[in-house]
Amino acid sequence: MGYRSLRECVDDLAHHGHLVRIKEEVDPYLEMAAIHMRVYDAKGPALLFENVKGSPFPAVSNLFGTLDRSRFMFRDTLEKIKVLVDVKSDPMRALRNPFRYTHVAATALAALPWKKGSGAPIRYGTTRISQLPQVVNWPMDGGPFITMPQVYSEDIDHPGVMGANLGMYRIQLAGNAYIPDEEVGLHYQLHRGIGVHQSKANELGRPLKVSVFVGGPPAHALSAVMPLPEGLSELTFAGALGNRRFRYFYDDAGFCISADADFVITGTVYPEDNKPEGPFGDHLGYYSLVHPFPVMHVHRVYHRKNPIWSFTVVGRPPQEDTSFGALIHEITGSAIPKEINGLHAVHAVDAAGVHPLLFAIGSERYTPYLRTERPQEVLTIANQVLGKNQLSLAKYLFIAAHQDDPKLDIHDVPAFFTHMLERIDLERDLHFHTQTTIDTLDYSGSDLNAGSKVVFAAVGPKKRALSPTLPSGVMLPRPFSAYKPVMPGIIAVEAPAFTDGQAETDRVEAWCRAVADLDFSGIQLLVLCDDAGFTAANTDNFVWITFTRSNPSHDIYGVKSFIRHKHWGCSGPLIIDARKKPHHAPELIKVPEIEKRVDALAVKGGPLHGIID
Repeated sequence: MGYRSLRECVDDLAHHGHLVRIKEEVDPYLEMAAIHMRVYDAKGPALLFENVKGSPFPAVSNLFGTLDRSRFMFRDTLEKIKVLVDVKSDPMRALRNPFRYTHVAATALAALPWKKGSGAPIRYGTTRISQLPQVVNWPMDGGPFITMPQVYSEDIDHPGVMGANLGMYRIQLAGNAYIPDEEVGLHYQLHRGIGVHQSKANELGRPLKVSVFVGGPPAHALSAVMPLPEGLSELTFAGALGNRRFRYFYDDAGFCISADADFVITGTVYPEDNKPEGPFGDHLGYYSLVHPFPVMHVHRVYHRKNPIWSFTVVGRPPQEDTSFGALIHEITGSAIPKEINGLHAVHAVDAAGVHPLLFAIGSERYTPYLRTERPQEVLTIANQVLGKNQLSLAKYLFIAAHQDDPKLDIHDVPAFFTHMLERIDLERDLHFHTQTTIDTLDYSGSDLNAGSKVVFAAVGPKKRALSPTLPSGVMLPRPFSAYKPVMPGIIAVEAPAFTDGQAETDRVEAWCRAVADLDFSGIQLLVLCDDAGFTAANTDNFVWITFTRSNPSHDIYGVKSFIRHKHWGCSGPLIIDARKKPHHAPELIKVPEIEKRVDALAVKGGPLHGIID
């Protein structure tokens, strides 16, 4: 049976050894986040903070910290949900195999949202924004944020829960110019459902009613981040996954209220009413900076009896949202590939901050009567991938052909790079999209939401053997002379700090000319970086540095590069300038004093003894 509340889930996890209670008073300013990150890194249990400084409410985190714990929470429904998503993404499957899908309609019907009358748990009481746990994750954050919200809005033209949007957008509770207890910040990015709702309301000059649910059965939080097939409501999905219909009602002011949530904040967003929001330590591993975002004018803050505040920590991957992603992949399986003809698999590389780097595998079926050794169909597929929902935020897309290696695994990052670099023709196989949109949180571009993309497409048999390092006797000239091998075919080259843009462009291009006659046999990619040792230390560091700190149109160079008929290519190795630039956001750095306080909880007799080092 499904959980009726977050507390039921917490008690169940505790009973089965999946949760630790921390009874000591803990500061929501940095300390709770530091504890969470250390426990997550250790693949430890969920955490219930029973004594949160400055708040009467306890808080829980790391619920989804491991895939095994997520499977445990949804042990009664996970397989049914996989089948439901499978059918929604390809309805003909039910006709081809009706006996397997007999119960799908019943599952979906039983999960339809249920409008409650009186007696909903959330009606117990009200509080103020300042009484909620004021969790701050990183020292430069602009204030406390809700990091596990379920933000509910409705289409003003088609009101009602079945056409509503439930998304996870961050909410700034205090700081900046927000009026305490009266205003909060609502940050959402490109390609989000709430943006469509606000656009329609703005056109009519009407305020948009927004409800922010926190807590409730864990299925509710997961439903807010699921990339669901079109036509499958988040509320229906929450009911099916949680084995309990999503209960709701409308209050006297017309706001939709989740009956089983622990907290609900209601408020209105008015046209053209923005205030500075941020900074905020984000999932790329840097701060998203201060920008104007909509203000939500708070109407009321509801809470149930003995509520629990739910939060997570956002930072450089891997974090809890990495485990979220693993669970989502397990549930959706191949749903997205089914929506694009010829696409076998696609993977947003978490260690690179998700959106900066995509791997994909496609088919090459355009000319089956000829031996294909150049990208054709995979280029069509790449364009569709870059036009698909949040995949359109990607900067770098590497796409391979399925028939070249049917066993190629998009989750094996080194193997995928090896496959690509063994086959790619750098004179032909790079395709740029300039002056376009990228992730709001990515500051490597030319402006907010603005940057470029590049597709690396490789089709055909191996063209070369890759070398683990530079050939013996090859010396790189100054100022980029120190280097470390990353993996076969890839070298991290340490470079002086980046200064002025045009001067650096001239310097890199001059260096490319200076190395034009060197022997780069087996080397296809040189990454200019601030610290070659750190970049080359492991694959996660390499993809994080390379793809979060570069803008393809500005930072890709090549040895013996050329432009021919509007097409850019190079006959020598490709060069990506992945140094920190003056316009980049600062990276997230932990505070040593806070880490020492976490260490104290791990001593013998402490709540984290045996869990963290």
